[in-house]
Amino acid sequence: MIMKKQLLLFALMLLPLVASAHDIEVKNTDGVTISYNYINDGTELEVTYNDYSSYQGNVVIPEEVTYMDKTRKVTSIGDHAFYGSSLTAVTIPNSVTSIGESAFQYCYDLTSITIPNSVTSIGDYAFQYCNDLTSVTIGNSVTSIGDHAFSYCSGLTDVTIPNSVTSIGESAFQYCSSLTSITIPNSVTSIGHEAFSYCSGLNSVTIGNSVTSIGYYAFSGCSSLNSITIPNSVTSIGYYAFESCSGLSSVTIGNSVTSIGERMFYNCSKLTSVIIGASVESINYDAFTGCSSLNSITFNCKEIGTWFSYFSSIREIVIGGDVTSIAQQAFSGCSNLQSVYSKVEDVFTISKNTFADKTYSDAKLYVPVGKKVDYEDTPWWSNFANIEEYDYVTDTPVDQPKCETPTISYQNGVLTFNSDTEGAVCQYSITDEDIKSGSGNEVQLSATYTINVFASKEGYQNSETATATLCWIDAEPKTEGVITGVAEVSAFAVLIKNEGGALTVQGIDDGTQVSVYSVNGTQVGTAVVQNGQATVSTTLQSGSIAIVKIGQKSVKVLLR
Repeated sequence: MIMKKQLLLFALMLLPLVASAHDIEVKNTDGVTISYNYINDGTELEVTYNDYSSYQGNVVIPEEVTYMDKTRKVTSIGDHAFYGSSLTAVTIPNSVTSIGESAFQYCYDLTSITIPNSVTSIGDYAFQYCNDLTSVTIGNSVTSIGDHAFSYCSGLTDVTIPNSVTSIGESAFQYCSSLTSITIPNSVTSIGHEAFSYCSGLNSVTIGNSVTSIGYYAFSGCSSLNSITIPNSVTSIGYYAFESCSGLSSVTIGNSVTSIGERMFYNCSKLTSVIIGASVESINYDAFTGCSSLNSITFNCKEIGTWFSYFSSIREIVIGGDVTSIAQQAFSGCSNLQSVYSKVEDVFTISKNTFADKTYSDAKLYVPVGKKVDYEDTPWWSNFANIEEYDYVTDTPVDQPKCETPTISYQNGVLTFNSDTEGAVCQYSITDEDIKSGSGNEVQLSATYTINVFASKEGYQNSETATATLCWIDAEPKTEGVITGVAEVSAFAVLIKNEGGALTVQGIDDGTQVSVYSVNGTQVGTAVVQNGQATVSTTLQSGSIAIVKIGQKSVKVLLR
């Protein structure tokens, strides 16, 4: 609080003395004296500066004021009108069309503001340093948000920019450290320099598809931002625009951006993947300096320069089908490249030093279907020791084998998955379908788990997914021997698998009768358990419900 007072005293010292002049003073309905100036040839009123520094609470600005038997509408909140005041809330009437420069600057205690639909412009510095401001509603007639309008509003968590806004001024939301998400509507055409810089809590940004320019340092220091998509409408991005976005992991650059400027992504240390748009012609040599985690780049542009030649972290590059040339030494320093995906159909010659010798010998080059021979005959693509065809339509290598579909078994509380592909790892998901909530005096329970498993291995396509249902069926419910109101229930587990309508049931004693019924009660198959399992052939389709009767107990199963 002492710090706030010291800053406020300093702020008031900066206020121009001329701001204290006003034409009239009139009390509102709450007895608060508000100062006004005549505007528009004396037909309207503008709220002007008065010393509200000692006033605490809500100020209601009237829609119209009667003075000396004449009534005039209040249409403007003038420059510095409530500068440095202690008000906690303000009510702006629908008659107001503009909020002037520094109108609420240094109002440290202001907690919320609603800007009505009548307002068309918010002036520079209008709400700067309103530290306690948490929520702002901007009316849908505002067309411009001024420079520094909400900068240093460190408590601001929520703001909605309406579709009427066409421009966001320089540093408009700079240092709004509590702001977590922002949607820039399609009406906005420009984002000013430093507009959201150092919004350290900002983790989600949606940029509308009418934005054509993003100013320098626009999102610099947004350390919580994890991904950004720059739409195709954007043609220019200023330098340092995303500098020190230390949490940024992926970037998609739209197809209208022609250049990526100085230190645009400087020190984005967690950035792993970048998609370069079709119109990019140049990338500044230090645009990605400090991006130590960068491992995947997709090029949709026509010409690839030496922009990433020194990135040893890169593991994968994708060369778009419209690329017509790749510069010498373009990837000469990318010593850890493992995969090069080329979508180029009309193969062109590259230089020997376009790639490192280690890349030619160790990395795999994936080329379009039917183009392997062309690449093998073209310098210096032919230097790749490992060239494979890749189906870019289905996104799978043509020559890549597929993992064998795993089997699922259950015994003594342990599920076991096995694929015949040596070294494959089974990936599983298990869904508990017995979570229930509701009201009433009775609920029927059947503990059931749905199991989905597929096998994966590097250099192989993923296997088909195997499915099964694991359920527990009560064997002999006991009502005697109840301890503290809990009845002991003995149960056994069964595993039910469906393969084309044939249901295999495991975990049952030999000789047990297993019957399968459709949901309408028609028996569709039966079998007797032998060697711990029974297989019942049915005509039921995937997606239908089967009732499996095991001995005298039944369980309902969704066939997958």
